Amino acid sequence: MKKSVLIVPVLLILSACGGKKEESSFKGLEPDRFTVQTELVQQRDVFQDLLLTGSVKAWEEAVIYPRVDGKLLKNVLKEGDDVKRGQTIALIERDEVGAVYEPVVVPSTIAGLIGRTYLDPGENVTKSTAVALVVNQETVRILVDIPERYVGKIRNGQKAVFTLEAYGDRQFDAVIYKLSPVVDTQARAVSAELRAENKDGAIKSGMFAKVKLVLDESKNVPSVTLASAGEDAKTGESYLFVIDGDKVVKTAFKPGLRSELYQEIAQGPAAGTEVAKIVFGLKDGSKIKVEN
Repeated sequence: MKKSVLIVPVLLILSACGGKKEESSFKGLEPDRFTVQTELVQQRDVFQDLLLTGSVKAWEEAVIYPRVDGKLLKNVLKEGDDVKRGQTIALIERDEVGAVYEPVVVPSTIAGLIGRTYLDPGENVTKSTAVALVVNQETVRILVDIPERYVGKIRNGQKAVFTLEAYGDRQFDAVIYKLSPVVDTQARAVSAELRAENKDGAIKSGMFAKVKLVLDESKNVPSVTLASAGEDAKTGESYLFVIDGDKVVKTAFKPGLRSELYQEIAQGPAAGTEVAKIVFGLKDGSKIKVEN
């Protein structure tokens, strides 16, 4: 009993000392001071982009069929070979008992290259059997669906860029050349086709493309990164936190174009104004400490 009585006061003293230390450390903190990063309002070109996905198709594609029934005698050309219009792709041996015929040629209906051959020699063919696929992909098409709400900002001749997974960040140029005159009532979208040159043959029919269309642009306008541009949830008003000494002033502005990275300031703080990047809890008049 005596041992426990002696220990308790010691523990109480240690606890009291620890509490005083914590209390004194909290007194040194300012509860309403935020650590923030800042940036300057800068003059930039701001682009409003529309990101889409689509499929690549050759400018011309033709599935080639024989004109007679029989057996495939020979594939004259192989996959990847260039072919002219009318050039022989394969030979068909007619399969008629008691009759001998010269092999029947299967000609290409377009110029391009052999994309695929479907049969091996000796296989039976009919007039509805596909023998080969010929593609002309010196120029390619990219097929996309454009959401209905953007149709008013899309037109023939509009420029775009696209990337392909096989080539990383390499960008290819394209232009819209065909727009459907109707809206798909299920997808609420308009079908469109873009044209791209493919002289080096890097773009292959069937590839998956990520397309960026420029809907609008503002040249050399005041802007900030999206991290500094806020919007009031109740009023919808756009605002910035302008640096004023060791505090911030919540300042409304009229927004212009908004891109993936930047917000245009159509009316409000001018270029050169220092603003804080928004952090949770920051409000008008908050004290700040700028983080380098």
